[in-house]
Amino acid sequence: MKVTTKGQVTIPARIREYMDISPHSEVDFRITEGVVVLVKKEKTDEPAERFTALRGVLKGTRTTREWMKATRGT
Repeated sequence: MKVTTKGQVTIPARIREYMDISPHSEVDFRITEGVVVLVKKEKTDEPAERFTALRGVLKGTRTTREWMKATRGT
C-alpha cells in the first residue's frame, strides 16, 4: 500500500466491508503499543458541525438584510 503526496491511503475493500466503512464514515487512527490501529467512530447525537446548535437562535430578531447592514457598518 502506498501513501499519496497528501498522506492518504486507500483502505482495502475487504477491510472496509469487514468494518462496515462506507463513504463519509468517520474513522480514526490510534497508536497502541507501537501499532497503528484503524478505528471506526460510532455515530453520536452531537451536532456534526460546531455551529449547528446555534442555528435559529436569532430567528425573528432582524432580517438578513438588517444583519448585513449592521455588520457592514453602512
